[in-house]
Amino acid sequence: LNRVKTLEDDMMETSFNRCLSTVDLTLLGIGGMVGSGLYVLTGTVAKEIAGPAVIVSFIIAGFASLLAALCYAEFGARVPKTGSAYMFTYVSVGEIWAFLIGWNVLLEYMIGGAAVARAWSGYLDSIFNHKIKNFTETHVGTWQVPFLAHYPDFLAAGILLVATAFISFGAKVSSWLNHVFSAISMGVILFILIMGFILAQPKNWSAPEGGFAPFGLSGIMAGTATCFYAFVGFDVIAASSEEARNPQRAVPRAIAFSLGLATGAYILVSMVLTLMVPWYTLDPDSALADAFYRRGYSWAGFLVAAGSICAMNTVLLSNLFSLPRIVYAMAEDGLFFQVFSRVHPRTQVPVIGIVVFGGLMALLALVFDLEALVQFLSIGTLLAYTFVAASIIVLRFQQQKVDVPARPAVQQPSAEPGEGPAAGELKEYESFSDKLQLVDGDKSKEQREPGQLKAAFEPYLEFLSDFYPGEVVTIAVVTMMVSAICLCSVLVFGNTHLHLPTWSYSLLLVLFSLGFLLSLLLIWAHEQQRSTQTFQIPLVPLSPALSIVLNIYLMLKLNYMTWLRFAIWLIIGLLVYFGYGIWHSKE
Repeated sequence: LNRVKTLEDDMMETSFNRCLSTVDLTLLGIGGMVGSGLYVLTGTVAKEIAGPAVIVSFIIAGFASLLAALCYAEFGARVPKTGSAYMFTYVSVGEIWAFLIGWNVLLEYMIGGAAVARAWSGYLDSIFNHKIKNFTETHVGTWQVPFLAHYPDFLAAGILLVATAFISFGAKVSSWLNHVFSAISMGVILFILIMGFILAQPKNWSAPEGGFAPFGLSGIMAGTATCFYAFVGFDVIAASSEEARNPQRAVPRAIAFSLGLATGAYILVSMVLTLMVPWYTLDPDSALADAFYRRGYSWAGFLVAAGSICAMNTVLLSNLFSLPRIVYAMAEDGLFFQVFSRVHPRTQVPVIGIVVFGGLMALLALVFDLEALVQFLSIGTLLAYTFVAASIIVLRFQQQKVDVPARPAVQQPSAEPGEGPAAGELKEYESFSDKLQLVDGDKSKEQREPGQLKAAFEPYLEFLSDFYPGEVVTIAVVTMMVSAICLCSVLVFGNTHLHLPTWSYSLLLVLFSLGFLLSLLLIWAHEQQRSTQTFQIPLVPLSPALSIVLNIYLMLKLNYMTWLRFAIWLIIGLLVYFGYGIWHSKE
């Protein structure tokens, strides 16, 4: 439960090819976020959930994602290793949690990639008046099974196999392809914005048309939950940090730029869309193309279709890019089958993982009905965000072992006396205790270690001073998570499923909020690590705590079928872990 990964001294050493710049990473992140969502989601949310106030939904969702993204950015700069959420949890929380998160993210990427491929083929099909679908149905046949599609989608499987082939040529090739598609997609978005603002009619937001927020605040919040999933793609940046030239600078910057640009694009496009035509007349399937068509610019529909196909390509690429890398990180640590940790000597990518999982995705896209599967998507992502935020708090108040993150990026081989290969086994603990004595000798007693009580609180919290540094913080984080879960359950199910009377509802709310705030204060009363050279998220422990509450709230809002699927997949994961991972783990 709490066996954590020890990091090597030289974090920049890798079997991958460090060839990606900040621009490459930013475009990868944008490619993952600005996908089919921009062309599909905006219309659906505006028509059915929020009206023109979808803009507010996107702003709130962007803020919520920013909280999660900053946690990823701090970790990606401190631990420039591939594996994103899995790796971050493994470094700070514990092995089994890390495995379960990696295991869930794996399924999400597979279903996500297959779903996008299916949407892609459907889009292409509709341009050609469903000729492909009809041909397949007449020559191959159809079947009626729940969870399986009505006909095999060869086009979707084909595009996945082609993408797999391109990705296995190496990070440079996939990055270049992503640049091409992103450029076209961005050009189309710019065109939509310019044309749209020329055609805008402010009267579409006026009271006769239903006003700006026809569904009120509840509509805006419900829209936020849906819009939040539009920003899921940024963890591709954290997953590819082992291929960045200078991850300490590139990863935080790329995450900030790509999230900013994506949020901007979503807000502006939904603005244009609701200003061009009244929101209640939108066509949820292809809102943008339809809006242009209704204003008499039918040729613009083709441009929009081309843009959305390019955008879907970038999402496919970023899915296929990060999935094998997470599997590689798990296999490298011995928690997953060793085969997947082989890196091809020439292309410097984990080829076996790419081919196997690309093939599996193609199979999923071929036979499954993804409408039924897509609703299962979000739970793993939210879980990963929650754990990464908790890991940030734990990591901040841990004692630094040999100062790895604080070293400069350019590293000379360590030639310190007594750190030769002979002392290799005991090195970590010995140098750690030596460092402690050094620190205590050098500085006045005021400078405390991370994880110890601040001097000001010592007299009041006397009983806590005999714990090991960082122990109280870990307990407080667990308490905080538990009270957050209880608080959100009362908020979500209190009036509906539990039928609580008003007095007990408010009492429970007050109790759990108090528990949450008290654990926050307890964490805050301890010393943090002094700032390192890499990026650090401001306002710890407040910002990660906010992120945790938001994510748990959104998780409890999900459908019960999602939780069922989650439980089944978790049980399979535990079987894999106890059958293989726990015995072969490098730790």
